[in-house]
Amino acid sequence: MSHWNDDPGAGAGPTDPPPGWDAWQGWAEAGVGSPPNDPRVPDLTALIQLVDGLRRAVPPELREQFAALQRELLLTVRSLIDWYLERLDAPKREARVEDIPID
Repeated sequence: MSHWNDDPGAGAGPTDPPPGWDAWQGWAEAGVGSPPNDPRVPDLTALIQLVDGLRRAVPPELREQFAALQRELLLTVRSLIDWYLERLDAPKREARVEDIPID
């Protein structure tokens, strides 16, 4: 039994993919199902543990500031991702060429 919604007539939950996605042949190319030590998929476990350790080590009077710092960091990362996606989606600029007559 798969975790996908197998009944096309059933209502999809918020975490279920759209109907027909389970039949997509590109899952392997997308990296889904690849082994955990696949170099194409970064392991963020150490980073998450580091942030969690820092959160626990911060004194109670600084926890609010640390939470604000985490929020600003995440907003910055999101802005960088948005900027990069806009750059990828932008149409390619054509080279501007001007004919210069030679006498």
